[in-house]
Amino acid sequence: MSNAPKGLRLHIGFFGRRNVGKSSLLNAITRQQVSIVSEVAGTTTDPVEKPMELLPLGPVLFIDTAGIDEAGTLGALRVEKTRQALERTEIAVLVAEPEVWGDFEEGLLADFAARKTPAVVVFNKCDLSAPNEALIERLRAGALRVVLASATSGQGLTELRAALLDLAPPDFIDSPAIVGDLVGAGELAILVVPIDKEAPKGRLILPQVQTIRDLLDSDALCMVVKERELRAALGQLKTPPRLVLTDSQAFLKVAADTPREVPLTSFSILMARFKGDLAAQVEGTLAVEKLRSGDRVLIAEACAHHPIGEDIGRVKIPRWLTQYTGVKLDFVPMQGRDFPDDLASYKLVIHCGACMWNRRQMLSRILQCQQAGVPITNYGLTIAYSLGIFERALQPFPMALERYRVLAGIR
Repeated sequence: MSNAPKGLRLHIGFFGRRNVGKSSLLNAITRQQVSIVSEVAGTTTDPVEKPMELLPLGPVLFIDTAGIDEAGTLGALRVEKTRQALERTEIAVLVAEPEVWGDFEEGLLADFAARKTPAVVVFNKCDLSAPNEALIERLRAGALRVVLASATSGQGLTELRAALLDLAPPDFIDSPAIVGDLVGAGELAILVVPIDKEAPKGRLILPQVQTIRDLLDSDALCMVVKERELRAALGQLKTPPRLVLTDSQAFLKVAADTPREVPLTSFSILMARFKGDLAAQVEGTLAVEKLRSGDRVLIAEACAHHPIGEDIGRVKIPRWLTQYTGVKLDFVPMQGRDFPDDLASYKLVIHCGACMWNRRQMLSRILQCQQAGVPITNYGLTIAYSLGIFERALQPFPMALERYRVLAGIR
């Protein structure tokens, strides 16, 4: 549980004015010295993350943010970091002092509501004074959980933990399957895992590991091969596999070696469904047909790895997409949490599978693109489309396949 990737943890963010006790409250609920605590306002500058296990939910990630009521250049930078944390927050904890409530707190609640982020209001330092009863009643009348707490005395910590459990999204408690719903108990999935220059030495990449675990949890059978061994492996089977999964980079060879009647897709496309919105990204893929010479294409990668060799985002996808479109495009790579505030200059966003992120963070990016009117797709979908095997790659997902056929006018 302690080694669970951040992307699989429920992200809980602490927000509020400077010096209201956000860090103290986080230290109290985790029973650890996670954040530096000081009477000096503005001690927390960048968001501080603390992964831990919160039973019965399991792995969570607490995010302690800087106070966002600051002014000036440094304050603006801290506010921006805090706003970025809000994009990946699945439960928001608004911390306030009992006697301090105004437009600032109301604005935060409005921001949470606009993002559809469930929130709990915690009045800290209640061992020193009490909040206005009329305010508490008004907040609770608006379906908000309100907790009266004191990080110093421990008051309200149990109620806060209970509120976090109650607000956890159902899909976190009942974790969706990555592939277990596509491969039943006792059925076989073949995973094609190329070992290239960017593969981590001595281990597999996260989507492959997560997929294997999901298959085992679903009582399915799993065979792992490299792309050169797939044909031989298929020949040794008495019955065909239920599904073949491949790294998107090996799509063409794997498609050639896999019988047409066997469903085929890629790890990246599985991630588009597991971490984001597959239907929306399938729709975004069709924007490839509208690309013209000189158009800007954003290549967004959640990881901040050092690219080497035939990097998929910087080399392979641009090459395949250029070959397909027949025009010269302007590819702009971005890594980590860097993402343009203004997307107007881009004609398409091609995103990685976001295996290191939580789903809300990826959905926030999809929503940002939709609001800007810029189509967004992902690596695996783009590769399959560029290589002419898009329909086959969507075969395991009937609803997404049907949406593509309707949008493309295929009968």
